[in-house]
Amino acid sequence: MKLQNFQKKDLGIRKKFIEYRRKKDVRNLRRLNLSWQIGVFGVEELEKSVARIAKNNISYVELKADRYTRDIGKDSKEILKVLEYYGVKASGVCGIETPESEFASNSPFVRQRCIDYFRRSIDLCKGVGGTYMLFIPGAVGRPIKYDNNEFLRAAEAVNTVGDYFLENGVRGAIEPVRPEEVSFCHTLAEAKEFIDAVDHPGIKNIGGDVFHMVTGEEHISSSILKYGSMIIDLHIADTNRRALGSGFLDLDLILMALFMSGYNSENCYLTPEPLGTGGDPYSALYSTYDTRVLDELVKDSASYFYERQEEILNASDSEIIDA
Repeated sequence: MKLQNFQKKDLGIRKKFIEYRRKKDVRNLRRLNLSWQIGVFGVEELEKSVARIAKNNISYVELKADRYTRDIGKDSKEILKVLEYYGVKASGVCGIETPESEFASNSPFVRQRCIDYFRRSIDLCKGVGGTYMLFIPGAVGRPIKYDNNEFLRAAEAVNTVGDYFLENGVRGAIEPVRPEEVSFCHTLAEAKEFIDAVDHPGIKNIGGDVFHMVTGEEHISSSILKYGSMIIDLHIADTNRRALGSGFLDLDLILMALFMSGYNSENCYLTPEPLGTGGDPYSALYSTYDTRVLDELVKDSASYFYERQEEILNASDSEIIDA
């Protein structure tokens, strides 16, 4: 039977991966960095969250950039003390933009509030040893645009914090999000377009999210190959936005594309963010969950990730093709 279009693309990537793997010493090949988005745990005590991550052989954590005001949020030294105790490092921080604090707002006072928030968040990232801050140029939860100038307005405001990113050694990364949640910047191509408009060396990277890529990209793995040199963090969850392995996401193909993109490097991360399918992802930040559910979520995602990574690296050529 004739292959469907997506299957043709799948097969092409599998063949390329076989050629890539033949040139590598698989046993000594650097593996991908697995992190975890701590916002998934809601308001749980930081030490419990980090202990769970460490228990499941996850070496990195992506922190919430929850420096909404000068006096809100844990001190960086407190966070670092917990991380060091459990042998976990901060990969970076995830920015939080709402209509009350966003770069695209038509209110200069709201834009200034966002700029101030970003400076505090960059300080947080540097203070805990993180390497990036990913963010969305418009507010999450505002899918209707203000006007036709919000893109340029946001680019101008983001450029304002570019120097602060550079001065503190933190990489700015734009995250595209599905149109049900934000008014613009929905695909990797649109993220690059926005980065080009910002035109600042402090904001040159992309933070991808497989959940949004399912609807935003024609073919997830092909897009990773195209923009892989710009991506430094990739949020991953299965198609139901739950634990890896619980849906029908082709994780193998994504991992192949990442390896071929050179993503198995020191400062690139895969970060599970299984938030569930609700329309407001920020609600998870303020929720309380059953610890047994969280334990299983991390255990299932981590074990499945490590299993599939070794499978694609050690399977025979025919197993790769016929999978």
